[in-house]
Amino acid sequence: MSNELEISLKEINESIPLPQLLEELYIRLVPIWPDTRPLLHYNNCFELLISVILSAQTTDDQVNIVTKELFHRFPNSESLAAADIHEVENIVYPLGFYHVKAKHIIETAKVLQGRFNGQIPSNFEEMIELPGVGRKSANLLIAACYEKPGIIVDTHVLRVLFRLGVSAKKEATLIESIIRANLPPEKHTEFSYAVNRHGKFTCTARKPACTEQKKHCPIDDICPKIGLSALLKQRR
Repeated sequence: MSNELEISLKEINESIPLPQLLEELYIRLVPIWPDTRPLLHYNNCFELLISVILSAQTTDDQVNIVTKELFHRFPNSESLAAADIHEVENIVYPLGFYHVKAKHIIETAKVLQGRFNGQIPSNFEEMIELPGVGRKSANLLIAACYEKPGIIVDTHVLRVLFRLGVSAKKEATLIESIIRANLPPEKHTEFSYAVNRHGKFTCTARKPACTEQKKHCPIDDICPKIGLSALLKQRR
């Protein structure tokens, strides 16, 4: 694996400079996946914020089921800030880590009430101070709520860009910094969502399209397929 990675990265760096590679990904993937809305269901930025916090270590589909009841019972930061934690835990229980998640969303609601007049902060640094909100979540919220550039590096983006050799490590902060340094800000949000959808539906964890018969990957010819040797051999 290490030798394969070293050789692939060397070949990429010699043949396709990073800015050119990311631009090519943008050109190919954004027309296929142009939607820049999260797959979470929400009616306002408060609901999106809470849904994002709840989405840790689970799927968007599972969150969307749970939040129907949650937002019916607690439709805003004021009501959630005053919620009984046991009631909230019972609602979010199916998502796993329900003690922590219930605590985070109630504490976040209290911060919104106490510091931001019930509104979602527009400043990135203030956003990541909210309980349960990391860089990925803050970038998503900044982009969705305030139409600012956001580099949203989730597990799908990590996987795709690692397989492409953009980064030798699956580290979100590293890949975020690579994208920031090599792609214009006005393309960050569209790029993030397009790569996310590509990873979610085409370059999947267990059965990426390049390892499946009769399936097409739009970036097959520029991808070194790092870490996929065993699956590619099975295809043959």
